[in-house]
Amino acid sequence: MDCVFCAIVAGGLPAHRVLDDEVAVAFLDQRPLFPGHVLVVPRQHLRTVTDLPADDVGPFFARVQLVTAAVERGMAAAGSFVAANNRISQSVPHLHVHVVPRNPKDGLRGFFWPRSRYPDEATAAEVAARLRAALG
Repeated sequence: MDCVFCAIVAGGLPAHRVLDDEVAVAFLDQRPLFPGHVLVVPRQHLRTVTDLPADDVGPFFARVQLVTAAVERGMAAAGSFVAANNRISQSVPHLHVHVVPRNPKDGLRGFFWPRSRYPDEATAAEVAARLRAALG
């Protein structure tokens, strides 16, 4: 199986990790809507949220909740957008939850959002460090 997220989880591909434990790995999106946009993925390869075993829903979404709080604190955001695609618009066929910092008048309208890249690795590393620090 050639799954980019499985490779990141296994350490075979680099990523700016924000959280890494026995349940999930969270890392910066390479094409963030805003700095601090994080993807939270289960360690196990599952394609969609409906594939997540019932016993794993609580532990996985507890990590999503922790990361969401860290994104809001770490990026001094007024709120956040938390979402997961199931198959349609799912660029990588591995369950992943987007956690995006939001602020009033940030320019996002509907679902046609401009994506960008971090200007350099140092900036991405700094944002990831801020979010790790916000996790406590």
